[in-house]
Amino acid sequence: MNPLLGWGLVGAALAAGAWSYGWRGIVLALTALAARSPVGSVASAVMLHARLKPGMPMLAVLPLTRSLGRAVGAPEAETYRWTDAGGSSVQAVFRDGRLLHWNLERPAEATDAP
Repeated sequence: MNPLLGWGLVGAALAAGAWSYGWRGIVLALTALAARSPVGSVASAVMLHARLKPGMPMLAVLPLTRSLGRAVGAPEAETYRWTDAGGSSVQAVFRDGRLLHWNLERPAEATDAP
């Protein structure tokens, strides 16, 4: 990638975060830019599910996931999903940046009959 394009995207992310959420948006943008995990991935969906609490701010959830969640649904909806390597996922719904509710989804186990 062209370095000028990369730095332009960094600036755009910071500006969008500042415009949308003020200083909290800048922190969110920096967290997203510094994350090394792919978007929507988490080490363990089960452990994430166990650590979530109603009312948690998005800025408290991001350190638990170490990545941004993949947006689910309409762009204005604040619903995100994180999936682990085993296929389990956590879908979380936020309102005004606070966690409302979440659910753990596990893949159906294959039943191999001999």
